[in-house]
Amino acid sequence: MYDYEIYKNRQAELLRQADQERLAAQVRRAGRRFGRRSGGNGPERRVSSPRSRFARAA
Repeated sequence: MYDYEIYKNRQAELLRQADQERLAAQVRRAGRRFGRRSGGNGPERRVSSPRSRFARAA
């Protein structure tokens, strides 16, 4: 009986750990989506940067 209790506790611990990892992955994905949407410069972001107007030198 003692082995079964250890098994069930370990199983519950692994399920909790998997749920935490799943939630962390969802938070990372949501953060990336929000970061892309905002553009990183706030609501009044630049249309283009001065560097994008010129070709790179060889």
